Amino acid sequence: QVQLVESGGGLGQPGGSLRLSCARSGSGFRLGEMGWYRQVPGKERELVAVIRSDGITNYGDSVLGRFAISLDNARNTILLQMGNLKPEDTAVYYCYANLLRYGRSSGTVYWGQGTQVTVSS
Repeated sequence: QVQLVESGGGLGQPGGSLRLSCARSGSGFRLGEMGWYRQVPGKERELVAVIRSDGITNYGDSVLGRFAISLDNARNTILLQMGNLKPEDTAVYYCYANLLRYGRSSGTVYWGQGTQVTVSS
């Protein structure tokens, strides 16, 4: 059974910083990629940042240069450093993982429950 456990977030101020983390658990899988997406009511879920097992990252245009994603050595936990926060960053942030079964190339996508990030003065 795979689980994604999110922590961090909450209230932030414009120009300030927040940190999100997501830890995966479960056996029988290896990491394809992990990251964060965000969603506001009435809009499509939007890429924030994704990191592959080889360290290659992909950032959404709206956060590029402000946010940074990293992966721990065990490849189980990601950290999202959110800097220079803007009110437009307000959203529910969802942890995302694409996990691969050992010996197979096909992946399975998992989502966290979502954590609220609110940026307001």
